[in-house]
Amino acid sequence: MNKVRVRFAPSPTGKLHLGNARTAIFNMLFSLHYSGKFVLRIEDTDLERSARVYEKRLIETLHWLGIDWDEGPDVGGDYGPYRQSERLEIYRPYIERLVKEGKAYYCYCTQRELEEERRGLLLRGLPPRYSGRCRYLTERERRRFEAEGRRPTIRFLVPDETIKFFDLIKGEMRFEGAAIGDFIIVRSSGVPAYNLAVVIDDALMEITHVIRGEDHLSNTPCQLFLYKALGLKPPKFAHHPLLLGPDRTKLSKRHGDVSVEEYREKGFLPEALLNYLVITGTVLERGREIFSREEMIKLFKLEKLSKSNAIFDLSKLKWMNRHYLRSLPLEDILDSLRPFLKEEEFKKLKENPKILGAILENVETLKDIPGFLDIFLKKGLSYTEEARDIIKQKGAKEVIDLFYQYIVANKHKDLMGILDEIILETGFKKRKVMMPIRAAITGSTVGPELKKIFELLPREWIVERLAKAKDI
Repeated sequence: MNKVRVRFAPSPTGKLHLGNARTAIFNMLFSLHYSGKFVLRIEDTDLERSARVYEKRLIETLHWLGIDWDEGPDVGGDYGPYRQSERLEIYRPYIERLVKEGKAYYCYCTQRELEEERRGLLLRGLPPRYSGRCRYLTERERRRFEAEGRRPTIRFLVPDETIKFFDLIKGEMRFEGAAIGDFIIVRSSGVPAYNLAVVIDDALMEITHVIRGEDHLSNTPCQLFLYKALGLKPPKFAHHPLLLGPDRTKLSKRHGDVSVEEYREKGFLPEALLNYLVITGTVLERGREIFSREEMIKLFKLEKLSKSNAIFDLSKLKWMNRHYLRSLPLEDILDSLRPFLKEEEFKKLKENPKILGAILENVETLKDIPGFLDIFLKKGLSYTEEARDIIKQKGAKEVIDLFYQYIVANKHKDLMGILDEIILETGFKKRKVMMPIRAAITGSTVGPELKKIFELLPREWIVERLAKAKDI
C-alpha cells in the first residue's frame, strides 16, 4: 500500500462521544498498521457552537484514551493550519472558481421559504430536497433580493449524473445526483459549509483514506461531486457501522453516559475503554477479546470490521475494566486512581501498594476503591446497617468474642488458623463464622478477602474493632 494518510476531524462543540472516539481509534490503528500518518484536524467552522475550551478538552481526552497523532493543531505539521477557522482564505479561490464556472450559484431563499417548500414536498410524498429555484436568477433579481437585506448562501449545482464508488467496508455504492438536490457550500455568514471545507482540506492535506461512521455515507456523493468539479483527486472511503444503544437506536443520552469523559469520571481505565471500543464490532482474532496496544496495531484491518452495527454493552465494558484493574501494574493503577483520592490517601497507598492490590479484587471501577480505604487507613470504623444486622444475629457475638480471646491469648498465631479453630469448636458453618468477623473488622458485609485484611491490618486495630463490635 502506498503512503497512508488518514485524519480524525471532530468539531469542538462538546464532549467526545464514544462513537466518535471509536472512529478516531480506527484511524489511528489503520495508520500505525501501515506505517502511515494520522492527522487531527479541528472542524470549527460552526462559530456559534465551537470553542477553544472544548478543543483543549477534546485533545486532552483523546490523549487520555491513548490516541496520538502525527500532525495537528497542538503539534503542527507540513499541511497546516489544522483548524478550519484558520483556513478560510484557503477556501476562497475554490469558491470563486465554482461560481465563475457556473458550478455553484447564490441562493437568496429565506429559512421560512425553504421550510414551506420542504413541507409542501413532504405533503406530496416527495423527498424534501431543494428545488433549485435560485439557479438561474437574473442580475436584476439578485440586486432586488440584496436590497431587501437578504444575505445569500452559495449552493452547488448538482449534475444530473450517477456517482459510483467502492467503499472499503460496504462495497459498491451508487447515488443519483437527481435525488440529492443542490446543497449549500457556503453559509450566509460567508463561512464554508462542511462538505466543501472537508473536500478541500482532505485534498490539500493529501488524505488517502477517509474512515468514518456510516452516518456520513450520505455526504460522500456530495463530496465526490465537489472533487470532480474542482478537479481534485478523492481519497478512498470506508464507512464503518455505528455504535448503537441496547435498543438498536443511535447511542444517545437516553441510553445513559455516552461520552469518553463521563466514563473517565466514573473510574474506567483508558486501557479498558480503548480495548472495548476496538473489539466492539471488530474481530481482531477469533476467540480473543483482550489485546495489547501492539497487538491491536498488528492485527487491525478494515476487513475485520463487521458490516453490522455494534451494540454498546455496559456490562461487557465493566467486565473488561475489572480485567485491567487486576492485570495492570499497581503503579499504573495508582497513577490513574489519583484524581479519586485525597492527597493523604494517595501517599499512604504509594507507601503500601499492597493495600490497593487487596482492594482491586472487589471493585469494577477506580471510583469504587475509596469506599474500601477506611478499612486499611483508619483505626476506628463506622458500621453499615447490614454489618450491624450480621453482628446482632444469633451466635455472632459468640464468634466475635471467641476470636477476640484467641487473638489476645495467641498474639503470634496465624489469624486464618484461629478462624479454622473456631469453626471446629463451635460447629458453625464457615459462613456463619466468617461473616460476623468480616462485619466486626471492616464495618461492612463486602470487601477484600479476610486473609489479605489480616495480613495488612495492625493486630491491635483488629483487637480494638472486635471489642467495639461486641458492644453493638
